[in-house]
Amino acid sequence: MNETDDTTLVNKCIQGDVKAFEVLVDKYQKPIFNAALRICNDFDSAEDISQAAFVKAFEKLESYNQKYKFFSWIYRIVINEALNFLYQRKNLLELDENIISKQETPDQVFEQTELSEKIRDALMHIEPDYRILIELRHFQNCSYNEIGYIMNIPEKTVKSRLYTARQALGKILIKTGIK
Repeated sequence: MNETDDTTLVNKCIQGDVKAFEVLVDKYQKPIFNAALRICNDFDSAEDISQAAFVKAFEKLESYNQKYKFFSWIYRIVINEALNFLYQRKNLLELDENIISKQETPDQVFEQTELSEKIRDALMHIEPDYRILIELRHFQNCSYNEIGYIMNIPEKTVKSRLYTARQALGKILIKTGIK
């Protein structure tokens, strides 16, 4: 399914076809859940956050700007929901190495290697905003433009902050002997 199909599904949903939204949920459930999990580090909270993101998306579907990808729009919603969760909780938890998504994803296969675990641990030591940038660029393969839209910042700011995020991550990796 491509972006044109997403736009068609959104339009059908706006016209009252709830099944069309179910297709969108099925399509984006895994990446949205994984994004929430990477930010909040808690399986149950990630499920709640991703569900809240889909509810909010459904309620606000008419405000979706079709010049952007639907994935970018809903990803922005889940990022905001996860950040709100973090700010409400006000303390970051260490990522539990035993957290496993209920369905096997490429991310899980990747995270099973020793190097990916060390990188993931290092990511937990940088600021959440920087962690999100790295997540969007390197794990979700979003363009700078898409990241700017999701984070609500100019593309130049994305590049600058991503550079800073990579530098911070690199320092941590050097300290742990990875680089």
